[in-house]
Amino acid sequence: MTIGNFSPVGNDGQRRGKRILEEEAPLLPSKQEETGESDEFNGASFAGAVFNLSTTIVGAGIMSLPATMKVLGLVPGILLIIFFAFFTEASIDMLTRFSRAGKTVSYGGVMGDAFGRTGKVLTQLCIIVNNVGVLIVYMIIIGDVLSGTSSGGNHHFGVLEGWFGQHWWTGRFFILLVSMLAVFAPLACFKRVDSLRFTSALSVALAVVFVIITAGIAIVKLLAGSIAMPKLFPNIPDLASVWNFFTVVPVIVTAYICHYNVHPIENELEDPSQIKPVVRTSLALCSTVYLTTSFFGFLLFGEATLDDVLANFDSNLGIPYSSVLNDAVRVSYAVHLMLVFPMIFHALRLNVDGLLFPSARPLSSDNQRFAIITAVLLSVVFLAANFIPSIWDAFQFTGATAAVCIGFIFPAAITLRDPHGIATKWDKIVAIFMISLAVLSNVIAIYSDAYALFNESKASPQS
Repeated sequence: MTIGNFSPVGNDGQRRGKRILEEEAPLLPSKQEETGESDEFNGASFAGAVFNLSTTIVGAGIMSLPATMKVLGLVPGILLIIFFAFFTEASIDMLTRFSRAGKTVSYGGVMGDAFGRTGKVLTQLCIIVNNVGVLIVYMIIIGDVLSGTSSGGNHHFGVLEGWFGQHWWTGRFFILLVSMLAVFAPLACFKRVDSLRFTSALSVALAVVFVIITAGIAIVKLLAGSIAMPKLFPNIPDLASVWNFFTVVPVIVTAYICHYNVHPIENELEDPSQIKPVVRTSLALCSTVYLTTSFFGFLLFGEATLDDVLANFDSNLGIPYSSVLNDAVRVSYAVHLMLVFPMIFHALRLNVDGLLFPSARPLSSDNQRFAIITAVLLSVVFLAANFIPSIWDAFQFTGATAAVCIGFIFPAAITLRDPHGIATKWDKIVAIFMISLAVLSNVIAIYSDAYALFNESKASPQS
């Protein structure tokens, strides 16, 4: 089967028939991705789609999950991770159902169908803000892990500095420049998301490597009697502890955000009706990674678990070959983020192009426009990560808002608007709950970030 040459016949008629209307789609994945290379591409496989969606989900947030177990305890923490996997599936199902009903083939298309041009532009802006912030943060983390970071007057050595010492070629700028030219730029040049299926598979494998190493160390130390069993439920001695309980909710709420890549992946599937099992399989895979990471990370470090568990792998683990295992974890994590980068970048480029050139011909068929947008976006991310480190603080606010809008508020709003009259009473109840939870999570996240920044600025003049 060839993408772009669909006939609405057979079992998949309803799903495939919508591709005929791609020119009417308000956003771009099918209009700007499917038509450009239709003679060469016969559709993405199920496994490739699962790896691509899973890579979109499992990013830097995986390292924050063990700390949520420290606050919540194992039982509530595990239950929340499972709950939000189902909650995310419900929100994605809302998108795909209304996409099918409106014969649209993009996230912006669904929002445009429900709320007109304003809805489409708002969706594009949220995806752009979210993804730019995520990519800059990824690049900052990669620089910290490989070349080190200085904070509070102390310098924490990166992996390469630890191996070779401090040189110009182990510095942040050079390391990120090499990463940009050798990894990010080549992978960003692929026009189809399915072309990233092998790097996505490797990215998921590296996340599994982290889980295996962490689990192995935890089991060895548990058998040796050097670590205690972790707490199962939270300790709530006072009101402040209740507030701490709520501050970890935003971490779990945004752990499964992948909605901006659902339509591009669906549009490239050989059988687009497989998108539902693709989503379910990806969420099951990522939930397994999240659960095992959270459990074994908290089991290993207990109450000493830091907000970013990767920082715990910067000291002696109390077992043979500790430094080797520390470096293996940190390097695998850095490479994992490098391979997640192009999946996030793909959606960013699509939405920037759709916002700036809504009536232009497909992006994949315009090499000059494709190259210019790619080069400009990569340059912006690279320069921001190197020269505006405080930008992380700004994206803590904008990113939290954009992420919950993309993941929950927009799908729920579409369901409540119900432009095609297909939403059930239960759908609308879930949508109201979804919006309420997303708003609560966002308010907590913004307040927590503002409070932390206020305390940090208050303490800095005294230091």
